[in-house]
Amino acid sequence: MSKINEILHRAGERGSSQGLPYAGAVTPDEAYELLQGIPEAVLVDVRSQAEWQFVGVVPDALRIELRSFPGMVPNPNFANQLMQQVDKEKVVLFLCRSGARSDEAARLATASGYATVYNVLEGFEGDKDGEQHRGRINGWKGRGLPWIQG
Repeated sequence: MSKINEILHRAGERGSSQGLPYAGAVTPDEAYELLQGIPEAVLVDVRSQAEWQFVGVVPDALRIELRSFPGMVPNPNFANQLMQQVDKEKVVLFLCRSGARSDEAARLATASGYATVYNVLEGFEGDKDGEQHRGRINGWKGRGLPWIQG
């Protein structure tokens, strides 16, 4: 079994064990491997514009707000914006700050007809450390994966 197939298999097992309505859940490292190994895969960052600007972004990630700052107001056009920019046949990975909004986005995408959808666990910043700071112990940034300041 190839490394990509192993990752997809583990992601599917996680999804089944958690009762997820979408294809599965991947770690940030697995998401990065999938993006390298499946060139047509799309990473969709669903954080707010403020987060992109002040916290950083993954290069080449598609950015579609699920909720807008301030107030984290839901984006009523999220599904339509996704459908205009991402083919439903693509492998789609959703990323947010910690994995909660990306789960919501994955559920919305699945309900909109996307078949191969994954949530990136831990998100971009990950969990808070002992000093209440994110981006140090896990998540995309904490694992040292490619990112740039927005």
